[in-house]
Amino acid sequence: MDLVEAFQLQAAACEDLGSPLYADLLRRIVDDYELGGVSTKVLAGYEAEPGPSALALRLLGSVHRLVLAGEAPELAAFYPSVGGEWDPVLGWEAFEQVLQARGPELRSLLTQPPQTNEVGRSTALYGGLLRLAESVPLPVRLFEIGTSGGLNLRADQFRYNLADGTGFGPADSPVQFTDAWSGRPITPAPDLRIVERIGSDIAPVNPLSEDGALTLTSYIWPDMLARLDRLRGALEVARKVPADVRREDALSFLRGVELAEGHVTVIWHSAMWQYLTPEEQVGADEMIAALGAQAAPTAPLARLCLEPMRRTADSPHEFLIVLQVWPTGVTRILGHAEPHGLPAVWE
Repeated sequence: MDLVEAFQLQAAACEDLGSPLYADLLRRIVDDYELGGVSTKVLAGYEAEPGPSALALRLLGSVHRLVLAGEAPELAAFYPSVGGEWDPVLGWEAFEQVLQARGPELRSLLTQPPQTNEVGRSTALYGGLLRLAESVPLPVRLFEIGTSGGLNLRADQFRYNLADGTGFGPADSPVQFTDAWSGRPITPAPDLRIVERIGSDIAPVNPLSEDGALTLTSYIWPDMLARLDRLRGALEVARKVPADVRREDALSFLRGVELAEGHVTVIWHSAMWQYLTPEEQVGADEMIAALGAQAAPTAPLARLCLEPMRRTADSPHEFLIVLQVWPTGVTRILGHAEPHGLPAVWE
């Protein structure tokens, strides 16, 4: 897949997921690139960048960072995240000016991996933990691969409101999900406790720092204000609920995970598997299976994930919520969700 095709696919995805601003921008970037415009200088050297590397989102996130920091006032007038309103013609002209004026800085920012700590995906995590508690009612040790800023390690501190007026989680949480999930009812687990919250990332972000909060916010699409509100609420939660986020790759991190008597150890990951090489994916699978082979009823292991998968070889990709529990090793599809997590549908 070449750069143009990757950007076109990302534009379609942004449109489908509710960001007409980014869909429009990406299509205009493609037009500019094919005509040899300013974007060719910013993206030089990335012509063969693989689609899963999310180059398009890295570019847009880098520009959004400048807007949020007050360093691109000509573009801020068109970004809803800072009170602006998108205009396809004038907005593109302002975006083009930023590419022209800040090209070297943007090229530097492009080297950073994408850091979309999407809080909406915690609907899959927390709902999955509630499903797990139905058969394994033990305190939870939560380990997350590709944790970014670790916000989803605090999933039990968010409020999940349902269409019927009921809800799960603290009613006064600054993170409030509307119509969080539907489908097969989930049994409340008032005794569910997360006693450890540990994550790893190759480039972790500190959500407690000003720079870290800016980084995480920059990867939220600027016309998706509900996502921005959730992120800001999650940053508030992070200041009150500690989590241990380590600078480690997935394999190094998994190598250090051990089981604990009287606890269920949960390994969780969401929308990050594509960033691992095929060799890393195989290695991670083997490590988790080897740890599962050590599990016992009093020291079980669970793997919970939200990743694009196929139900069968001929099925389309879906973001499936999958739970595997050892010592039995039984795997279940719990449900499916939108790429950003909301809503989740339990099966």
